[in-house]
Amino acid sequence: MLRDVAFGPDPGRYPLPTGENCVQRWHRAVALGGQGHYARARAELDVLQRPGSRPAVAALAASTRASLLRQLGFHAAAAGHDGAALALVGTSHGRTGDPLLDEARCDALTGLAADALGCGRLALGHRLLQRVRDELAAGSAAGGAGALWRQNIRLHWVSAEIALAGGDFAAATTHTREAVARSADAPSVRHRIKSALLSAAAATGQADPEVALATARQVFDDCGECGLLPLRWAAAMLLDGVRPDPAIRAARDECVAEIARRGGAFAA
Repeated sequence: MLRDVAFGPDPGRYPLPTGENCVQRWHRAVALGGQGHYARARAELDVLQRPGSRPAVAALAASTRASLLRQLGFHAAAAGHDGAALALVGTSHGRTGDPLLDEARCDALTGLAADALGCGRLALGHRLLQRVRDELAAGSAAGGAGALWRQNIRLHWVSAEIALAGGDFAAATTHTREAVARSADAPSVRHRIKSALLSAAAATGQADPEVALATARQVFDDCGECGLLPLRWAAAMLLDGVRPDPAIRAARDECVAEIARRGGAFAA
C-alpha cells in the first residue's frame, strides 16, 4: 500500500501505516514528501540514513531528502545530499544485479542536474543528464522497455526545466510531451500530474496563454483532490504568474501556510 501512495494510484492516502522494512519506509518518506508532510518525511529519512543502512536505500533516502530541499528552494544544500547518494552507489553504469542500486544512481545524477539548474549552472546540468541517459540506456537493455520508468520520466522533467531556464520552449515542449506520454503508461498518479504541470510551464512560451492556464488549472484542481500540496502550490505560482489572480494568490498563500505547519519552510 505504501508503494501505491508513493508511486501508484493513491497518492493522497493519509495517515499512512508504518513501513515494515527499509524499502517500505522509503516509500513512506516519498509519499509523505509528495503530500507536503516535510517533518514526518525527514523523520523517516533519518532512520534510513543511519550508519549500517543498506547502501542503495541510504542513497535513495539521501536523494529524497535532496528533492524535499529543492521543492523549498534550497538547491545548493540539496546538491550535498545528491552527491552523498552518488558516493554510496558509485558512478559506473554497469548493471549491478540490484535494481535499487540502479535506481539510486539515476536518481542521484538526475538530482544533481536539477541542483545545478537551481544554481544557474545549466551546462553542468546538461552534462549530468547525459550521464543519466547512459545509465538508462544500459538499464533498458538489461531490464526491458519498462525498466526504470520513474527515472526515465524524471530525466524528461529536468531536461524540460533546463530547456525552460535557457529559453528554449521548443525543446521544453518536446521533453514535456515525452514525460506526459511515459507517465500515462506508468502507475503513478503523482508523476502524471507533475508531467502535466511541466507541460503547462512549457506552454507559457505560446502567444496565447490559454493552454498554459487551462493545463495548470487542471493540475491545481487535481492536486487538491489528490492531496499533493507542494505541486498544488507550484500550480498556483504558475497560474498567478501567467495571469495574476487574487483568488489564486490566496490559495497559494494557504499552501505556503500549510506547508509551514507540516515542517516546510521556503528559501527566502
